[in-house]
Amino acid sequence: MKARIPLATCLFAVTTYSAQAAMPKSQILLASEVADSIKVVSLTSSDSYHNQPLVTDKGVYFTQEVLNSEQAQTDLFFYDFASKQSRNLTNTPVSEFSPTLYPHGDGLSSVVVEPDGKQKLWFYPFDTKQSATRIFEHIEPVGYHAWGAKDDLVMFILGEPHTLQYTDTAGHLPSKVAKDIGRTLAFNDKKQIYSFTYNKNGQHWFASFSAKTQQLQDHFVMPAGVQDYTWLDDTRVAYAIGNRIYTRDFESPKAVSQWHNLSQYCDTHISRLSYHKGHLAFVCDKS
Repeated sequence: MKARIPLATCLFAVTTYSAQAAMPKSQILLASEVADSIKVVSLTSSDSYHNQPLVTDKGVYFTQEVLNSEQAQTDLFFYDFASKQSRNLTNTPVSEFSPTLYPHGDGLSSVVVEPDGKQKLWFYPFDTKQSATRIFEHIEPVGYHAWGAKDDLVMFILGEPHTLQYTDTAGHLPSKVAKDIGRTLAFNDKKQIYSFTYNKNGQHWFASFSAKTQQLQDHFVMPAGVQDYTWLDDTRVAYAIGNRIYTRDFESPKAVSQWHNLSQYCDTHISRLSYHKGHLAFVCDKS
């Protein structure tokens, strides 16, 4: 992993950019529950690309743009709750994105744009004495992924159309679950289901997939233009419309409630979200 990757080769799941063009500017903020209110702080600046937050017990992992000699790439960063500081975890000449906790070791799984432009899934150990390793040799191009309960996972595989594919680390070939899918993938541990969104008959659905039964189930139609969401608990999901956050119980989807009005912190619109134990990280798109 020594070759520099021109930005023109980086797909970042659905979008391409020229080497001279700036990546879309975005800012990550954190809303923390305090008594009956919330406290909002900025985790990043708003002058470059910051995206794909993942909230954990100790902090927030995210993807950040790094500029080098007129080339742009992304590295994985971590904001530490204790120190209130961010640090670059990967600092490589290739682009990493979509940080996800790896269930089979102490580290992260990440999509990597390799020197030949292929997007594959890699493991980045937290122990810096260990080298990063490719998880799958044969599966690409990967955009996003979500791990299940054991050694299985779902992946967003780029194509025409993009597909949701299910596989495991035992070497089985991936199977196609759905097509024309959205970019947010998640796993509900209590319900033992994967969740995703996809287009069907002109509507964008919130759906789930059970690895045990191999069944797909539609739950509700997402608001127009919305594909990002986060689980709040066993049954509730949250998503943004503009700069307001709404919640919905996927088992009783007709009732929709406004959760937070974040317009004073984001005057444009909110896209990706990540919630964990009272902390909501959200992306405010700036361009």
